[in-house]
Amino acid sequence: MQFSVYQQSQIGGRKVNQDRMGYSYTRDALLLVLADGMGGHARGEVAATLALQTMSALFRAQAAPYVKKPERFLQEAFEAAHDAIRRYTRERALPESPRTTIVACLVQHNCAVWAHCGDSRLYWLRRGQILARTRDHSHLEHLIAKGQAHESERNTHPDRNKLYNCLGASMPPRVELSRQSSLEPGDVLLLCSDGLWGVLPDSEIVHQLSTHTIVQAVPDMIAMATAIAGSRADNTTALAIQWQGAGATLDAGDASIVSTQMLTEGEVTTRLSGADSDTDPFDEDDIEKAIAEINQAIEKSSQLLK
Repeated sequence: MQFSVYQQSQIGGRKVNQDRMGYSYTRDALLLVLADGMGGHARGEVAATLALQTMSALFRAQAAPYVKKPERFLQEAFEAAHDAIRRYTRERALPESPRTTIVACLVQHNCAVWAHCGDSRLYWLRRGQILARTRDHSHLEHLIAKGQAHESERNTHPDRNKLYNCLGASMPPRVELSRQSSLEPGDVLLLCSDGLWGVLPDSEIVHQLSTHTIVQAVPDMIAMATAIAGSRADNTTALAIQWQGAGATLDAGDASIVSTQMLTEGEVTTRLSGADSDTDPFDEDDIEKAIAEINQAIEKSSQLLK
């Protein structure tokens, strides 16, 4: 399995970067995750961090070396992340639960399946065309579906930031899952926060990803979005891969290319990012405790399924 990968995040005009992103891979599976902590609620960066840590821990536990039921994995991982955020709220007696949007994609056996809650997006591109894009869980998308707003208003409508689905709210998340989609070499998968897509139209995103490598396109798009938004720029984050194929051989000339063929069956590599380490709300003890709790929940669930 071989793919190019690049991720970057900018704080924009905000005091705190509440976006988190990362990826994990084994010999035969790749998990991409991006979470955008909701700024209208306290500690959005905590919710986003918990979501990524939970997804990563579950992937490490279940990808051996691939996930047996990818759709169920994404559904249960989102629910586990939501539960972890709510547990964090209860343990600290917070007056309000931290919240985050999230989008994740699992790639294995030359196929991709993705899920999302909120307005963090996934784009799937092939030869300059968008084959699929997630639909935001927002009041605006509801209005567009009912014919009460036009698609051209997606970046300007006053209700574009009103979301009805996320992790951490009092109501359980409604996880929207895609169908499994067959990838071809050269396909691009982009996960991004609304700090990017809310400023750059889809046509510009397609142009950048179709005419440049992802190593060039991702930082260029983030720089463009933050420059256009200026002092009002939101946290702007993107994670992209260009798929090379399950049977591709290593290209040693490109440092952005990851080849998993040399990994052992139990080996998992993880790259989580999105904020400076000195502002991350979790230390190593917090992370290990969270992972231990998640693994205990997995073990109990597995026993019930036997």
